[in-house]
Amino acid sequence: MIKVKNRKILLLPGDGIGPEVVNEVKKIIEWFNKNKSLDFKIDEGLVGGASYDKHKNPITDEVFYKALESEAVILGAVGGPKYDNLEFSKRPERALLKLRKELKLFANLRPAICFKQLVDASSLKPEIISGLDIMIVRELTGGIYFGEPRGIVPIENGERKGTNTHTYTTSEIHRVARVAFELAKKRKNTVTSCEKSNVMEAGMLWREEVQALRDKEFKKVELKHMLADNCAMQLVKDPKQFDVILTDNLFGDLLSDIAAMLTGSLGMLPSASLGIVNANGKRAAMYEPVHGSAPDITGQGKANPLAMIMSFAMMLRYSFDMNEDSNLIEQAVQNVLSKGLRTADIKQGSENAISTQEMGKAVISELTILLGK
Repeated sequence: MIKVKNRKILLLPGDGIGPEVVNEVKKIIEWFNKNKSLDFKIDEGLVGGASYDKHKNPITDEVFYKALESEAVILGAVGGPKYDNLEFSKRPERALLKLRKELKLFANLRPAICFKQLVDASSLKPEIISGLDIMIVRELTGGIYFGEPRGIVPIENGERKGTNTHTYTTSEIHRVARVAFELAKKRKNTVTSCEKSNVMEAGMLWREEVQALRDKEFKKVELKHMLADNCAMQLVKDPKQFDVILTDNLFGDLLSDIAAMLTGSLGMLPSASLGIVNANGKRAAMYEPVHGSAPDITGQGKANPLAMIMSFAMMLRYSFDMNEDSNLIEQAVQNVLSKGLRTADIKQGSENAISTQEMGKAVISELTILLGK
């Protein structure tokens, strides 16, 4: 990927705790600009409910075009009970789906890592969860969330019918499977592809096309096929059997949330949504924490910013090839946890919880120490 002179990052704080965690990442970006002489250029915009409140639209054309022109987008969270009764097209989540679809962010990467310092925070036994390191690759722009026909229509006898269509093509399957195989080559060289080929034709196509791609281009990568419901069970029973899990949009949504909770807290889990590398070497990408808007703790300083901070670390790795700096952030997070610093979601028993801002400050302090400044 080509190096860009002015690294333009668009911050979309969004709703709920989104602004709180994005604010901590903004401080870290400013730290990198100052202490490592980098040139990240930050812009900000409204999205989701925050955009609807001001513009009656979950994302304006102006903000959308800013996303198109940026090297990477950092999204906080969208949604909340306040917007549950809005017309479907106006709901905050429609902004997220539009960004994914129009930026062609077809591959969602969700690592599920159990930090050794947080083994006791998981609901599973330590021997089952210790050392967990899974990467889930979820197809993000196809399947039942985008298939046509869709909608709710009246039918006879005063009833209504809701329709969503689950559909995939060979090229859609191959491009996301290729991402999974390439990642596996840098990990343990194993991919588990999940679908419902026993009851769905689209699932049968998925299995056949993933196998065909592996046999043609990735013969040295071990490929296993597993039904999605069995994968859900196995994630709870024996999660360390997995390395890279490849799956479609619907099942990826479900399985990644299951894997997320294995680690003890959604507040620890980042994600990356990647597009195609174009002829100029640029790849659209969006980075966001898994935790959502968490309206129950909004404005209380209880949000864990580490998932957002580690999403920024993923941005450095996948959008800018800055692996050393990505590793620096990950090590800083490890050091903070090793010192016993915890936000409310990851504290155990009588441990004291620190605030969102205190956790962000602690990470910056560790970055400074690691850099020797």
